[in-house]
Amino acid sequence: MTTAGPQDHPVVPTRQGPVRGERRAGGSVRFLGVPYAQPPVGDLRFAAPVPPRPWTGVLDATAYGPTAQRRPFGEVTTIPEPTIPGGSILNLNVFTPDPAPAAGLPVLVWIHGGGFVAGCSASPWYDGAAFNRDGVVVVSIGYRLGIEGFLHLPDAPDNRGVRDWIAALEWVRDNIASFGGDPAKVTVAGQSAGGGAVQTLLATPAARGLFRAAISASGAVMRPQDRACAESVTQLFADRTGVPATAAALRDATDAELLAFQDALDAPGEGRDGLPALLLAPFADGELVPVPVQEALADVDVPLLLGFTAHEFAAPAEQGASPAEAELISLLAELGLDDSRAARFLTERPGAGGGEAITDWLFRAPALAAADARSEGERPTWLYQFDWSGTAPGRTGQAYHCIDLPFAFDLLDAEGAEAALGAHPPQALADAVHGAWVAFVRDLDPGAAWPSYRDGRATMRWGVEPRVERDPLRAVREIWLL
Repeated sequence: MTTAGPQDHPVVPTRQGPVRGERRAGGSVRFLGVPYAQPPVGDLRFAAPVPPRPWTGVLDATAYGPTAQRRPFGEVTTIPEPTIPGGSILNLNVFTPDPAPAAGLPVLVWIHGGGFVAGCSASPWYDGAAFNRDGVVVVSIGYRLGIEGFLHLPDAPDNRGVRDWIAALEWVRDNIASFGGDPAKVTVAGQSAGGGAVQTLLATPAARGLFRAAISASGAVMRPQDRACAESVTQLFADRTGVPATAAALRDATDAELLAFQDALDAPGEGRDGLPALLLAPFADGELVPVPVQEALADVDVPLLLGFTAHEFAAPAEQGASPAEAELISLLAELGLDDSRAARFLTERPGAGGGEAITDWLFRAPALAAADARSEGERPTWLYQFDWSGTAPGRTGQAYHCIDLPFAFDLLDAEGAEAALGAHPPQALADAVHGAWVAFVRDLDPGAAWPSYRDGRATMRWGVEPRVERDPLRAVREIWLL
């Protein structure tokens, strides 16, 4: 029988106290469930995050901590994301190849997706082992979701989830050197709602200086995003639940009650006209987030790598199908296309249905707008579209939402990956995508094979044979933006 020694469970100091991690095969060391703020319970439930209290002794950090997720997002995401009970949800995980202060390695801080109401940082798809192998420290963070994180309440600070992201980044700034990371070489990254979080942080002055680069994968930023819209959501909440939309009234609500309130708020019906698709999300409050994200991105001189999958939310049946034209035209009008642009969508996108239209509206068009605006301002920007589609049952021919993450993290053998991707996904593609992310985190440039968007609207097409094309999404841009 072998007894684990100190080399198997290294202890690292933090400002609050020492933490004990776990060394794994391959040399990666992980520290799980480390608190970066006090548990948001009681009087702190709707407060700004408060730094954790110091502890005595050594904190065991060998198991994932509690998650804010109380109910998975559903079939929209294929990512395995567990729900772990407990109040200490403001915790993070550190994966490092070398927990030594002198290592000075670049750092990737990961913000999970889940529509701002679900998801967690404890997913096996977010394991940092491959990044560690390539000399990058990974930090994955949890944050408040749904009502607790994003509902405007007159007696509580706005954008509490955004404040959580900033608090986690401040923890990284203050502590990551002890884990082998360089606080001056931090890249913040995320997918879906996490990609929207990244874009929001770029628009948030309080986050400046906490990271030097950003990656937004399938970033979802809601529109409209102004304070008046958030106040309308608050009124809708009160109207539909019969509960005062105040922190005082919600302070002691159970998790089940909050989920029921959230369901009532999200239900279709009267009162949603003019409001965003996701009602609980970051918004421009005029203070922490001064202006809507899309207005701010053009002026932020932080290297940004962003993109989307080819189909995102398009249903497999849409490929080659003939959707009901009247229904599609109605949807295109709801999404803001006039008759001439809707006609062009129907002509140039034969077989495309509502899912493709939503993919354009929610992901492709905003990313193209940001890339164009940043290019005009000479802000360093790289754009991609992930085209590879797997062989998973019911998903054949679809480069759908989340399919790119096992490639970016080089985790094609992770739990749930085969069910999501199908058998034998191309390792060469994972090498290319992951390698570009590593190069960007390390060098602020994904490599010579991927020119910046300023070079003729250069766009990386991630397929079995990755290639760069100039302005391949011209029709999307002209239909949705011009």
